[in-house]
Amino acid sequence: MYLDSAKKQEIFGKYGKSSTDTGSAESQIALFTFRIAHLTEHLKQNHKDYATSRSLKMLVGKRRRLLDYLIKVDIERYRAIIKELGIRK
Repeated sequence: MYLDSAKKQEIFGKYGKSSTDTGSAESQIALFTFRIAHLTEHLKQNHKDYATSRSLKMLVGKRRRLLDYLIKVDIERYRAIIKELGIRK
């Protein structure tokens, strides 16, 4: 499997407050970004996989909503996570 518990703990440790911090917006955005990158690579090879395409669109929407929440709550945290993950240009 591409995303095991060790990889999740690594992501949460890097972007969250600790390796068990699964609830913060930054750690969830980082996890969604990792999953989006994986699904994007899958769809490059399997362009007719419509179920995965739908899942990717829903995941992008979830990440967008979390980013919108982070803009409203704390713009500095938003700027930091965007810069760290390299999501925007």
